[in-house]
Amino acid sequence: MSHLSHKQVLHLRRRLESDKNDTEKRLASSEHYGLASSQRDETGELSTIDNHPADIATELYERGKDIALLEQEDLRLSRIDAALSAMDNGEYGTCLTCGEAIPYARLQALPDTLYCINHAPRQEPSDRRPIEEQYLMPPFGRSSMDEREGYNGFDGEDAWQIVEQWGNSDSPAMSENRNAASYDDIGIETDEADGYVEPLESFLATDITGTHVCVIRNQAYYDYMDHEEGDHGLEQA
Repeated sequence: MSHLSHKQVLHLRRRLESDKNDTEKRLASSEHYGLASSQRDETGELSTIDNHPADIATELYERGKDIALLEQEDLRLSRIDAALSAMDNGEYGTCLTCGEAIPYARLQALPDTLYCINHAPRQEPSDRRPIEEQYLMPPFGRSSMDEREGYNGFDGEDAWQIVEQWGNSDSPAMSENRNAASYDDIGIETDEADGYVEPLESFLATDITGTHVCVIRNQAYYDYMDHEEGDHGLEQA
């Protein structure tokens, strides 16, 4: 025997029928969100293949959104029809999974539900991910050689660092470098030595014979000395 009174069931039925009527009117007035007509009719073009694919980018975006909205409405109608059928069969208000009574407060919030809160479908996040992520994970995974011991050549990460120097949409607040104080510091491993291994290699220079050594007093030199890694008394130039 249902725990719902006749008055409660009648109230919920009216709500379901009203929701169904509104949904059907909405679909009819929007011509199923524009999917009743072809893109050619919407764009006025004889073909959707134009001089450049971006010419119909807006139409493609809107068509994808319309499909998602239509699927949502179809799902809503199917849930309403299932709930009305359960009412006709005297099964409404009972969870299809465990057989326990669904509280009236839940039915008021979701009159088209056929499950209690503990067995509601799709309450767990899906673990399904695009297949491309398996191929592209981790970033630069196919070309990064950082994990290969002894490899010091040019790899995918180096290519990205060069491109990144021309700018991206990040800001110091969004950078993976938590100590970034300016836009010059937001890139990946911005403090990484470029063209040398030890800091002193960036400011020591020799002539073509290798006999005359001089010191180039650049920023790396001053940083090196400020960290007390060098001795001014050893300078020969």
